[in-house]
Amino acid sequence: MNDAIVHVPEPINEPVLGYAPGSPERARLKAALKDVEREVVEIPCVVGGQHVRTGKIREVVMPHAHKHVVARFHAAEPETAERAIRAALEARREWSAMPWEARAACLLKAAELLAGPWRMRVNAATMHGQSKTCHQAEIDAACEMIDFWRFNVGFAQQLYQIQPKSAPGMWNMSELRPLEGFVFALTPFNFTAIGGNLPTAPALMGNTVVWKPAESQLLAAWRTFQVLEEAGFPPGVINFIPGLGHSHTNILLDHPEFAGMHFTGSTDVFNMMWKRVADNIGKYRSYPRLVGETGGKDFILAHRSADPKALATAIVRGGYEYQGQKCSAASRVYVAQSVWAAMKDELVDTINSLKMGNVNDFSNFMGAVIKKGAFDKHTAAIAEARETRGMQVVAGGQTDDKEGWFVRPTLLTTEDPMVRHMKDEFFGPIVTLHVYPDSAWDDTLKLVDRTSPYALTGAVFARDRAAIVEAQNALRDAAGNFYINDKPTGAVVGQQPFGGARASGTDDKAGSHLNLLRWTAARTIKETFAPPTNYRYSFLDEP
Repeated sequence: MNDAIVHVPEPINEPVLGYAPGSPERARLKAALKDVEREVVEIPCVVGGQHVRTGKIREVVMPHAHKHVVARFHAAEPETAERAIRAALEARREWSAMPWEARAACLLKAAELLAGPWRMRVNAATMHGQSKTCHQAEIDAACEMIDFWRFNVGFAQQLYQIQPKSAPGMWNMSELRPLEGFVFALTPFNFTAIGGNLPTAPALMGNTVVWKPAESQLLAAWRTFQVLEEAGFPPGVINFIPGLGHSHTNILLDHPEFAGMHFTGSTDVFNMMWKRVADNIGKYRSYPRLVGETGGKDFILAHRSADPKALATAIVRGGYEYQGQKCSAASRVYVAQSVWAAMKDELVDTINSLKMGNVNDFSNFMGAVIKKGAFDKHTAAIAEARETRGMQVVAGGQTDDKEGWFVRPTLLTTEDPMVRHMKDEFFGPIVTLHVYPDSAWDDTLKLVDRTSPYALTGAVFARDRAAIVEAQNALRDAAGNFYINDKPTGAVVGQQPFGGARASGTDDKAGSHLNLLRWTAARTIKETFAPPTNYRYSFLDEP
């Protein structure tokens, strides 16, 4: 294909399967769930294509049945990380020189494998490993990850096609080189798709990667890695080192060939790593690219003209789907007094009626939170609300960790809009709501903007177009993804590029060309066909 200008297949969003009773996909997923239940997977590190078994064994359990072990993995040691760096740097020579369409073909094949033979296996691993319902697993582990892989290929083609103008007698060209060194990808527990995107987006652009997935997401991360292997990613392009301790990540951050970090996780961890990189800045070959999507304290703001039923649905779906463990989840809500009066009783009844339990039961709307540390944090936050003047638990509030780490979907109200529950991220099924006077719209806009250090997602509900415009302008910096009359979750690749600023990250928009551009170093090439042979310009001639 050296003499062809190729065009990749036009990406389309993967259709979401419904898993209705009696459907073939429901039967296939149920069978895959049974496979997860009866097998304990042994997960190695993978460095340069070689399985590394450190013997430092840790367990992965079902959050909704925490005595049930689904995997045991070999935690990476410091020497594992050092080997992974060497493997990435060695693989870089061949991978970075490979035609971009050959790299793209690996990702497109991975998308087809996930859409077909691997779909139920990865979905089932996500459900039991991360306590997601079948719908939440389908939109994440299947559809979003497939979309990342297909759309990123399309975005890469668009970037490579951008070329400068050429004046007569010359040819100007631009190329997007991979970064010089290796990229470190750190992925979170809550989205299998993020685990699949953070290492592969830099790899698509010619970089080689050391990938450290979250321990509590490891079963689905391992299945994702197996898909990439089957898709033809060469050994060493993506190196898999689960369980590397936080104290040992400095092995990667301190390396002179550290070229970039693709991160999703807590703001505190990202800040800590950014400081480490700053301390090392004189030793790197190039300035590292730091791309991070971090915390959120995402808002819903309801004007007095808001539709109460639409607002209530957005609070339930935006606040409690996947137990509120989405960085985009609604966790602070501001409602005009007249709207609250019209919706309160129905909203409270709906929240109290939500079913939660083992995700193997498809009638459950929610599963368990990810681990005991999260459970304890949410339990303490609810107890604090009960003891705080002006706050009430109006729905939910119960927790139970006997079989799984279950936290009932909880709605708190507060008279004081500056309480900790309106500012701090809990990352669980806890929504705090403040009722404001209908006449205080302008003041509430200012309040929403200044309350939280985060700026990831937010939503405004109003039928009055003037109010929507006012909110859109006043909250311009308060959310990187802003929704009008919709919940602040559920960004779709290719439709709503995702990311926020302030304490929510670098706003590099996963699922868009903007993110891919961060993993490249541009080079401009100028060729002159008939170069001058005399240094003198005409102005130097005598009159």
